[in-house]
Amino acid sequence: MKFTAAQIAEILEGEVEGNPEAEVSELAKIEEGSKGSLTFLSNPKYTSFLYKTNASITIVNRDFEVEHPVNTTLIKVKDAYKAFSTLLEYYNQVKLNKSGIEQPTFISDSAKYGGGLYLGAFAYVGEKVVLGENVKIYPNVYIGDNVQIGDNVTIFAGVKIYSESIIGNNCTIHSGAVIGADGFGFSPDDSGQYSKVPQIGNVIIEDNVDIGAVTTIDRATLGSTIIRKGVKLDNHIQIAHNVEIGENTAIAAQTGIAGSTKIGKNCLIGGQVGIAGHLSIGNRVKIQAQSGIGRDIKDDEMLQGSPALSYSNYNKSYIHFKNLPQTMNKLNQLEKKINKDG
Repeated sequence: MKFTAAQIAEILEGEVEGNPEAEVSELAKIEEGSKGSLTFLSNPKYTSFLYKTNASITIVNRDFEVEHPVNTTLIKVKDAYKAFSTLLEYYNQVKLNKSGIEQPTFISDSAKYGGGLYLGAFAYVGEKVVLGENVKIYPNVYIGDNVQIGDNVTIFAGVKIYSESIIGNNCTIHSGAVIGADGFGFSPDDSGQYSKVPQIGNVIIEDNVDIGAVTTIDRATLGSTIIRKGVKLDNHIQIAHNVEIGENTAIAAQTGIAGSTKIGKNCLIGGQVGIAGHLSIGNRVKIQAQSGIGRDIKDDEMLQGSPALSYSNYNKSYIHFKNLPQTMNKLNQLEKKINKDG
């Protein structure tokens, strides 16, 4: 799909300097731009590339002044970085704007769906499923019985959504994610054998949630595992039964959250963090990568380490950790001197 500079300027409310009929069909970094590509300049460190780029169109800030001749058509906007992000989103929407039902697929007679549905080949939609408007379901997706999915939801290939799950509007679920599998519930008997505890709850995902590839969210034992609106989950995250994650919290890859833990709003959790069960994590908490959390956390705390310490105390302690061999050597020398003098 091709766009002219004039069309792009209209989308971004920008001004064209150069050829308004210049066409582009791909996006590129400014240092890698070639004929037919669109790029942008927002960081002054990359200004020199503007005079070398072969990109057909470059988005720049409105106050940018050209100091040398350029071979690229400029589109001047208020904020080049935000404008390019807007264009990426627009491009992505156009690219992913599929519709229609491919074959073979299975849709239960009792399922209901709105307009603009895309259902990829080998997808399965179970009994009494309700799908909203403009839902995009890619190939090999499984949607179990009684699932409810809102409007403008994209579910990429290979996702499995178990029965009774509820998904809000404007959500994106990436390939391989599993929503609503059984929580890890087993009860040992006197002989040491385990009996499975039935997991009869569900998963609720509110609006504007992004779920990364191969992330798993377990159904509750009773009640619901809840992902509140605006949450962003990276790839390979494990969220156990009855966990609740507050609004606009972002969690990086390979984090594991044990059962019944409640995480507050606007938290930032780094990669490979381990959080024990039945804990309460406050609002606006920041947890550095590879930290281990085994206690309740108050609002606005910043943590690092395993077991995690306050961020400032960890950094102070780390100075001593890394100097421990030298410190021990000094102590040994001091001990020898005292023993000798004594």
